[in-house]
Amino acid sequence: MKKFIALSLSMATVLSLVACGGGGSTGDAGSKDESGESGGKTEISVVAAQYGQNTAEWWKGFEADFEKDNPDIDLSVEVISWNDISSKVTTLISNNQAPDILNIDVFADYQADDLLLPAKDYVSEETYGKMYEAFLEQSEIDGTVWAIPDLASVRTMFYNKKILKDAGVEKVPETWDELTEACKKIKEKFPDVYPWGIDMTTDEGQAAFSYYVWNNGGDFTDADGNWTLNSPENVEAIEYAIGLVKSEYTNTDPANDTRYDLQDNFGTGKIAMLIAPNSLPTYIAENGNEVDYGIAPIPSNTGTSVAQGVMDRFMCFDNDYSDEELAAITTFFDYFYEDERYAEWVDMEGFLPATTTGGEALAAEDEAMAEWIEIVGSCKFYPTAKAEWADVKQGVIDVEQNALLGESVQEQLDNLQSEIAP
Repeated sequence: MKKFIALSLSMATVLSLVACGGGGSTGDAGSKDESGESGGKTEISVVAAQYGQNTAEWWKGFEADFEKDNPDIDLSVEVISWNDISSKVTTLISNNQAPDILNIDVFADYQADDLLLPAKDYVSEETYGKMYEAFLEQSEIDGTVWAIPDLASVRTMFYNKKILKDAGVEKVPETWDELTEACKKIKEKFPDVYPWGIDMTTDEGQAAFSYYVWNNGGDFTDADGNWTLNSPENVEAIEYAIGLVKSEYTNTDPANDTRYDLQDNFGTGKIAMLIAPNSLPTYIAENGNEVDYGIAPIPSNTGTSVAQGVMDRFMCFDNDYSDEELAAITTFFDYFYEDERYAEWVDMEGFLPATTTGGEALAAEDEAMAEWIEIVGSCKFYPTAKAEWADVKQGVIDVEQNALLGESVQEQLDNLQSEIAP
């Protein structure tokens, strides 16, 4: 769903540095006078991630509607691409200009440095009660929920029915052996078609890592939460993925071809199979393409396919709020999660809702959405509640990109494991 450059320094380190640029330009997000008011109004600053081509315009409309309905609050929303949002926020924090509200995927590194407020401090009981419990648990540390779910998506396999049929692939691949054989047939029949799509970019290389390790019995951590990045299952999984690239069964530049590049190619019939979010059909249609596609479980090497769930969050920085400011932030979230408005937000880019009421509303309108909402409840998620996740996320991307250049997967994962869990 996103572009993200993980922080190489902890928040504590960042806060100890003098801001010197190099990570996105500073802006006025988070800036306010000591009273937190401007012209008699209470100010709220929001930094939000850009999900797609409609995001900025949607927030522009939201800001106008919110201020019209809440004339005593001055809302400022800055929408930033996933590629830049992390470094932008780092710069704001280092300049003591943290936004009031942040929309991003990770939260644990901010929480570890005591920068966040507990969710229940700024979310009303009514709005909090709408959230899927399983989603709230993804942002829980030591019994406290520090962020609330924005939206979610499910990643599973999409395939071009016509290409598979014409290539003689009689059965949609369920195992790695079947996937390899299907790729071979497609490549022989259609030399100009990429049988399989892989994204190992800084955009979402960590997603590729999870697709393969989870479907080989591996994981980021063990049952006790200990990092297991260099497990035999993980090494075998990434070696398999790299092998698909070396066999020329994938797009030629996985280190630079983002998920959106792959989706564009799938939409024009240049990729036969890929792992993508449930929003893929919406994306294809918005770009004027039409594909006779099918949906299937991600091919597995264990006999049990694991789908990936991805969840983004809202969090509130601890900026020493007055009662009026905190009330304004609560009003913001009540307004955002109003059922009809929230359903519009989720549906805009084809994502899945993080609230029960939003899920019920969308499921009632679309049977296909109901199926996806059921799937998301059983997905596996990144271990984002662990403070090391930002470094792990960047680390596995580095492992993949180095492996694409010929480096040993085993050595790369051994080094990463020693860095994360010395």
